[in-house]
Amino acid sequence: PGLLFFRALLLGGGIMAGKKPTKVPKLDAVEEDGTKTEAELAEQANTETTLDKIMGVQDEIDRLNEQASEEILHVEQKYNKLRKPHFNNRSELIGRIPDFWCITLLNHPRILELLDEEDEAVLQHLEGLDVDEFEDVKSGYRITFKFKTNNYFENTVLTKDLVLDNSGNSTVSATEIKWKAGMDLTNRQPSELKGRKRTHEDPQSIFCWFSETGSESAGTDELAEIIKDDIWPNPLQYFLLNEPSMDAGEGEG
Repeated sequence: PGLLFFRALLLGGGIMAGKKPTKVPKLDAVEEDGTKTEAELAEQANTETTLDKIMGVQDEIDRLNEQASEEILHVEQKYNKLRKPHFNNRSELIGRIPDFWCITLLNHPRILELLDEEDEAVLQHLEGLDVDEFEDVKSGYRITFKFKTNNYFENTVLTKDLVLDNSGNSTVSATEIKWKAGMDLTNRQPSELKGRKRTHEDPQSIFCWFSETGSESAGTDELAEIIKDDIWPNPLQYFLLNEPSMDAGEGEG
């Protein structure tokens, strides 16, 4: 099994965990008159013995899978700690580049589909983005957006948390955005969207994402997964997406 298999295991609380038979059910081989032939009895006994052995082997497989899940959890924790100072150093360096995170998000094709002009205008004030997995890894993560002072809302930090309990059930919580008067992008009327150069199928602002909270919102969070699993590990791949290649001009002149 690969790493993704075991990551799914960590969030699920164990591989093949849950219901499993505790004993082999008795198999009945009965003739039409209610009697069993000697051959049928022997086949039944052989099947039950074989099933007992299979269950014993399966128990050992399950035990090893559980052991693997614990060891992989410790590995994830170890490398999260090792990566943390590098992420911090990267964030500090990114802060020296104007509009880094705005450009990065706009260059992601799926996120671009979710944005319109006003969303983009707000994101031009985004100066920091962080993803932090919780201490034990499998209990969830937090996404943090850091904004410069702007004309849209009072907050300078917005967060969204996805928390998993021991049963694998998830709950989502987020910062309440304190919009300034007349600037609430999450409460726009369809008439306000007319005449836009760029619109998307969903008229809602991307900032409605911060109001999608509670256990009922804890299914597949596409935006959170894009940020956590696609953008955060290497944002440069999107920041540089539309930049001219450094090698392109070497042969010119």
